[in-house]
Amino acid sequence: MAAAVRAAECGARAGIVDDNAAMGGQIWRKAAGEEIAEDVRSWADRLEARQVTVLSGMHVFDQPEPGTLLAESSDNLSDLHYEKLVLATGARERFLPFPGWTLPNVMGVGGLQAMVKGGLPIRGKRIVVAGTGPLLLAVAAYLKAHGAEVLKICEQASWLSLLRFSASLLTQPAKIWQGLQLEQEISGVKLLTSSWVAEAHGDKTLEAATITRDGETETVDCDYLACGFHLVPNTELPMLLGCEIRNGCVQINDFQETSVAGVFCAGEPTGIGGVELSLVEGQIAGLAAAGHPAEARSLFGKRERFRRFARSLDRAFQLRPELRTLAEPETIVCRCEDVTYARLCPHTSWRSAKLHTRCGMGPCQGRVCGAATKFLFDWNVDSARPPVFPARVESFRAPGDIKQPDPQRIS
Repeated sequence: MAAAVRAAECGARAGIVDDNAAMGGQIWRKAAGEEIAEDVRSWADRLEARQVTVLSGMHVFDQPEPGTLLAESSDNLSDLHYEKLVLATGARERFLPFPGWTLPNVMGVGGLQAMVKGGLPIRGKRIVVAGTGPLLLAVAAYLKAHGAEVLKICEQASWLSLLRFSASLLTQPAKIWQGLQLEQEISGVKLLTSSWVAEAHGDKTLEAATITRDGETETVDCDYLACGFHLVPNTELPMLLGCEIRNGCVQINDFQETSVAGVFCAGEPTGIGGVELSLVEGQIAGLAAAGHPAEARSLFGKRERFRRFARSLDRAFQLRPELRTLAEPETIVCRCEDVTYARLCPHTSWRSAKLHTRCGMGPCQGRVCGAATKFLFDWNVDSARPPVFPARVESFRAPGDIKQPDPQRIS
């Protein structure tokens, strides 16, 4: 949104292709009846004022030739032609395997929040929130506000790490204010540090979770377990387009341009940093793509301030090595293809495991097990090929066969 607005305000013909039904991603998604936040409304109003083309419910799955993307909706196929492209593909939750993590009602932290926003009744349900990162507190506060009984928040980082992280926020009063608000909203909920879920129990659905803390374990009866270990950048589309990826992030220059000329990237794919950093990066990318480098440069200082916060975030919530020992031999790691931890252990690379076990070859194309095996074995997903999302067979066409009466051209 930020990239499109700033590009359009510079006179460029701009458009947004969003795979969600409404813009704003997970952060700005609202449930039915909820008010739109003031900052969201501001960007939406600027977007509308500049008559930016918005294509919702459409995901890009291929680039048949430079300057052309193939995008599919529920009932349509579009070829999108561009002169400059800004990728803002966001991030997803990182899941780590442990015994019982495939039981129904064991969900991602953000996933459970999204389902509640979509109408899942949560009032009175007993919930354990576990994993790492600020998202745990935000989701716990949201669930509590909607009537859930949040039993515990299990943060794998140590209390000392959280204390250092809090100290790093002294130069960012807005972040401190957000933290104080969250603390008030989760008042009465136990926050455990150096704590994580060792096992989920249940017959046909989740019934309880075993929590480890300071070498001791406790089993807690619960209806839902919301578990997520921070975020992983979505780099599949940038990788498909040939953008350089290093340490799991898209590599960019000062103006957010990738290694592919004319292709820019903003937000979480360049490194997990939060909504404020994403908005600044989006503005820089939009301005640079529209040919206004001087105005883009004026935002460099603001971007650096938010990048310092991102670096503090990485240090504070670094995953502890004990989490690598949770999976047992029969614990499933690749859920799509039912590949267990024991079957993966003999292999030395992602490619070897993929060829011999089909790990990463299911519908999610490694989006879950790829991040897990990176942490467990230090394997890297080394390629992406179309379709980067599941697509209908009839949507695949050779570049010369793409025939549409009114192709979408956006920049």
